[in-house]
Amino acid sequence: MREVTIGLLLPFLGTALGAACVFCLKKDLKRSVQRALSGFAAGVMVAASIWSLLVPAIEQEEPLGQLAFLPAFTGFWLGILFLLLLDHIIPHLHRSIDQVEGPKSRLTRTAMMVLAVTLHNIPEGMAVGVVYAGLLNGTANITTGGALALALGIAIQNFPEGAIISMPLYAEGKSKPKSFVLGVLSGAVEPLFGGLTILIAGLVVPAMPYLLSFAAGAMLYVVVEELIPEMSAGEHSNIGVIAFAAGFSVMMALDVALG
Repeated sequence: MREVTIGLLLPFLGTALGAACVFCLKKDLKRSVQRALSGFAAGVMVAASIWSLLVPAIEQEEPLGQLAFLPAFTGFWLGILFLLLLDHIIPHLHRSIDQVEGPKSRLTRTAMMVLAVTLHNIPEGMAVGVVYAGLLNGTANITTGGALALALGIAIQNFPEGAIISMPLYAEGKSKPKSFVLGVLSGAVEPLFGGLTILIAGLVVPAMPYLLSFAAGAMLYVVVEELIPEMSAGEHSNIGVIAFAAGFSVMMALDVALG
């Protein structure tokens, strides 16, 4: 149980440490730095979705033979559609910022920024939760090291996310303590949804492959919808590609070395 608690809290700790950058840096993050951080986060999430979620989901269904892909295929699409639904229900960061004008624009931008990152932290918390649920129930090809690798990988990519939240908030006029708190709160949903996922997965053990691939689909939706456009924006976007490759290779190495 101690390992599970550590695994659930590691991603949240990564967000908190990233948000604490607001106390160390004096200016807003440069555009090139934001692109690099987004690219690195995207690389980590893609690698985690493949090795820590989709591969174990498929391996668990090997008795199905040539249809072993089917539960992972189904869960993956459910994850994609779930995030697509949330993006339609909850105002989206890109569209809303461009449409807001007038004296309330700064407040709206701040609220939208925190809301967007908080929303997209949900599948990351679910991913960690479902992997640890598989470890606890022994129903998926998941090792203690593999589960720790996923939690550590998401914690690493949460560090830049925390900075991407707190630094712009401070640049827009928020105090450093308030910017830090808002950055930390954006990651609070991860241990919450991780714990809820463990409870649900424990009650529905046969659904483990669907839950693993659901988390993968949700995470990849975030990558394609948010992080890739962010890392590719503007000139000299190759820095985002290099950072993506770095994040992907780091997560791949963690999963193989610890798994």
